[in-house]
Amino acid sequence: MNLIIHNSSMRPIYEQIVGQMKEKIMSGELRQEELLPSVRTLSKELRISALTVKKAYDALEQEGFIVTVHGKGSYVSCMNGNLAMEERTKEIEAALYEAVRKGRSCGMTDDDMRSMFELMLEEK
Repeated sequence: MNLIIHNSSMRPIYEQIVGQMKEKIMSGELRQEELLPSVRTLSKELRISALTVKKAYDALEQEGFIVTVHGKGSYVSCMNGNLAMEERTKEIEAALYEAVRKGRSCGMTDDDMRSMFELMLEEK
């Protein structure tokens, strides 16, 4: 599996794995019911602890992106449209919060930011 881990990142390694795998699932690069590499295989490939990969797989399973079948492995779950839409909505909210934070740190008023946002919505 082609995942890129940045050891110098402030983001924990398991979160990097989760984020990249979510993106691969939502983009269709990893398809429904596709078998994922085992925890040991992925940990050797990425040269990281198996516990880190296990933590990432557990997080993905908890969020409904993968399903683990004891003795058989982990598979991409049947992504329903609502789950994918919810994930994208969370990403957009985070980006908007960051934009508002940056705007306020530069001294922009809420009205300035609203005007800018409305202009962006009008552009095609």
